[in-house]
Amino acid sequence: MLSEKSRPIIEATLPLVGARIGAITVDFYNRLFAAHPGLLDGLFSRSNQRSGDQQRALAGSIAAFASHLISNPDTLPETVLSRIAHKHASLGITEDQYGVVYEHLFAAIAADLAEVITPEIAEAWTEVYWLMADALITLEKDLYASQANDKMWMPWRVTTKEPAGTDAMTFTLEPADDTPVTAAKPGQYVSVKVRLSDGLRQVRQYSLSGDTGTNRTFTTKLNDGGEVSTALHAGVEPGDILEISNPYGEISLNDGDGPVILASAGIGCTPTASILRSLADAGTDRQVMVFHAEKAMDNWALSGQMTADAAKINAQLQLWLETPQPGTNGGFMSLREVDLPADASLYLCGPLPFMKKIRDEAIEAGIPATRIHYEVFGPDVWLAS
Repeated sequence: MLSEKSRPIIEATLPLVGARIGAITVDFYNRLFAAHPGLLDGLFSRSNQRSGDQQRALAGSIAAFASHLISNPDTLPETVLSRIAHKHASLGITEDQYGVVYEHLFAAIAADLAEVITPEIAEAWTEVYWLMADALITLEKDLYASQANDKMWMPWRVTTKEPAGTDAMTFTLEPADDTPVTAAKPGQYVSVKVRLSDGLRQVRQYSLSGDTGTNRTFTTKLNDGGEVSTALHAGVEPGDILEISNPYGEISLNDGDGPVILASAGIGCTPTASILRSLADAGTDRQVMVFHAEKAMDNWALSGQMTADAAKINAQLQLWLETPQPGTNGGFMSLREVDLPADASLYLCGPLPFMKKIRDEAIEAGIPATRIHYEVFGPDVWLAS
């Protein structure tokens, strides 16, 4: 935990570091890639670097971790750390890389705060960094050890590629070698690595959208300017081999018999569809409410699958369409119009503004924040907002 020596220093300097951390992380990544350009090949996303999402996510995670240590010096922010650890494990982050990050991050901090930083301030923030790093290293080691194999990347053969709504594709894969397969949990994701036309390998995480277990099915939306989705949609066909990670992601269906609410927007329906499929396959008698928001019915990537699975277990299904049709709600989703059971667990995925709005409305309706689970596609910029 944070030492008594460092706590007052972190408390006093957090406003300054928090205000500067965005610029610091930009400089950090510039230094990191100048020294280790190979990290952009198969690990870091250059699209997220260009958009600034990766920088904002790192800045947000550092500020959130330090703020938690000030408010709760004897505990660690387990939810934040778990989300980061799962994402790191899906990329194959190793313990030695934390030392590399420390070197360049603290060089960026020293450069940005050169006029005010002292050895005591540097020592205190070093303690914060290694508290966070050591916690993540421990979590990631446990995640790696829980897998059925000790490999980071495995070859999987594409068996089917099918359109799924407007500008989306569903890929189904089977193992291409005899590596033991880890059973996936509903709501988890895998990392997919592709080689682009310029020879650079890039990685994205995709939620498993259909049956889980030892199967692998994921659905991707063609993103404007997205490199990996474009390569998958335009260049991958049945019979091709993709490099796939083991499954990760801490957002999966909790055991129990309480009500379940699945709320999604756009391609955010992929993890909720997987959870819904597991409930349908189990023939659950839990109360299940399925809410989805979309521009138009044709855009709903998994409409057939989710409609059939909801009907199988008599789940309540409501749609909000910007272009409405009979039997749907018009406009944007609002939980204020729905009678929600207070003992429900809510699983949420979609664009960040959508998730923030629905989370606030769920809390207003009496659902505790501890029962609200969300998945962020890409870097978790929620922490930075």
